[in-house]
Amino acid sequence: MDNMDEINKRLSPLRRETKVVMVGNVAIGGKNPVSIQSMTNTNTMDTELTCQQVIRLVEEGCELVRITAPNIAAAYNLENIKNELERLNCFVPLIADIHFNPKAAEIAASIVSKVRINPGNYTDRNRGKIDYSEEEYNDELEKIKERLKPLIEICKKHNTAIRIGTNHGSLSERVVSRYGNTPYAMAVSAYEFA
Repeated sequence: MDNMDEINKRLSPLRRETKVVMVGNVAIGGKNPVSIQSMTNTNTMDTELTCQQVIRLVEEGCELVRITAPNIAAAYNLENIKNELERLNCFVPLIADIHFNPKAAEIAASIVSKVRINPGNYTDRNRGKIDYSEEEYNDELEKIKERLKPLIEICKKHNTAIRIGTNHGSLSERVVSRYGNTPYAMAVSAYEFA
């Protein structure tokens, strides 16, 4: 038995102490169990189909559901989706998945429980530029702060969580120019938005 306990201990993942973040009524982090999240693959403008899929996900055990909001119209339609789900007695926290459109994030932040933004495509529009002077690089960092302020204020007002999600495919050219397409660059990209 002692050997089995030792094996289980070694195979168990290590959990770091983390801060608890509430997403709707779901506590993430700290000593809370891992929450199951999935994402719809419907057209966000199709309220009925999206709601049907959300309900199926919840019935299968999802505690959080992410829905893409690729544009302003889709961000506004999140309210119709949320209202319809509540009418159907489905109160799962919704997460807006945002790419390229800070205004869509700001709209969604007043509707959903969490907004997921990608730092590589949230503010950086200098496509094709590969060399940045120190001054230009720092100017871009200031633009990030200014562009994030409205979203942060809306999230504070509505108690909306923010997830900063990075991946190699969407690092800004500014970050890649300095750090390469590396895991370190992903960490830098997320940290710039933290």
